[in-house]
Amino acid sequence: MVSGFALIGLVLGVTAVLAWINERWFKLPTAIGVMAGALLLSLSLFGLEAVGLLGEVWANSMVEQLDFGDVLMKGMLSFLLFAGALHVDLGNLRERKWSIGILATFGVVLSTFLVGTLFWLLAGAFGFELPWIWALAFGALISPTDPVAVLGVMKGANAPQSLSSMVAGESLFNDGVGVVVFTVIAGLLTGGHLDAAHVGELFAVEALGGVVFGLVLGWIAYRMLKTIDNHSVEILITLALVGGGYALAAKLHTSGPIAMVVAGLFMGNHGRFFGMSDDTRNALDGFWEVVDEILNAILFVLIGLELLVLAFSGQRVLLGVATIPLVLVVRFVSVGIPITALRRVREYLPHTVKLMTWCGVRGGISIALALALPASPYRELVLSVTYSVVVFSVLVQGLTVGTAVRSALR
Repeated sequence: MVSGFALIGLVLGVTAVLAWINERWFKLPTAIGVMAGALLLSLSLFGLEAVGLLGEVWANSMVEQLDFGDVLMKGMLSFLLFAGALHVDLGNLRERKWSIGILATFGVVLSTFLVGTLFWLLAGAFGFELPWIWALAFGALISPTDPVAVLGVMKGANAPQSLSSMVAGESLFNDGVGVVVFTVIAGLLTGGHLDAAHVGELFAVEALGGVVFGLVLGWIAYRMLKTIDNHSVEILITLALVGGGYALAAKLHTSGPIAMVVAGLFMGNHGRFFGMSDDTRNALDGFWEVVDEILNAILFVLIGLELLVLAFSGQRVLLGVATIPLVLVVRFVSVGIPITALRRVREYLPHTVKLMTWCGVRGGISIALALALPASPYRELVLSVTYSVVVFSVLVQGLTVGTAVRSALR
């Protein structure tokens, strides 16, 4: 058993070495490069175990101690969402509020049911007797695009501002909605009974409560920042806003992810300009940019290392590969229906539906939700398929987003 501090040090060391190797020789986007390196490291450890040079359970036990779901959902996610929202232009989001709102709600729910039902049929075709409600849980956890992954790949895509704002805005909000949908379905997995009134109440408390709570947190922090001019203390206040606010949101049963997005948007578009000096704003921006880059790199290393503890088989791998186009097709449909309807009242760039389909990268949140599923013979199947979709999404979609944008808008 390795101590928690030693484990953190080991992960930081692995991340730093992989980031250096990538920057020195491969020049891939940092998050994608370190994830690819971690996948290769995991496969190498498998090889060493196979030839007897490494204890059979050594690497597995190391990764299992990390508890990826808790590390992401109860720790890193709050800082990543706040940092991502901090530099999103609220004016651009406001111009596309209807597109973002419909995609983050109706789009997620539609995708959940389409993916779930089609995956249930596909799993049956591959010989897996998967209950429909478990397939629906897979639909819920894979439907939201990951804001961390999306914002990371969009930075280097040089996409037009209108497209970037819509993709970023959707990803920042649809994960909060997706978590609520997943929570409802996960309750049914354990034999719970949920009626329409309870679902409505859950959505109101979680989603709408998260918006209100995020505004309150942002306003309190802004009032504190406005009374002082010391960049160290002001950065500390934003750290407390994120860490303490996320923990308090969990106690109040509101959506922590949505609260952090709203607080980040408030601080980025109001607090940074009206509550602090230019020197403090530059220091704050630099600090959160570094936090964002480091946590992104660590997160994607953890995704790569998670391969060590998953139960794969030939049939599961084939099902995972077959599920990839299924998820992409449903993404195209769930984006296409709202955008086609909204074209009557506003203009969109050519190939917007295709680009938003390909830019809808899945990431660590999907894996963390899959790990949160209750113990069951079906859990490992859903987890392995989720991992297959996420790895393809990050490595293939993430690396080709820029090319897709340039080709579509040429």
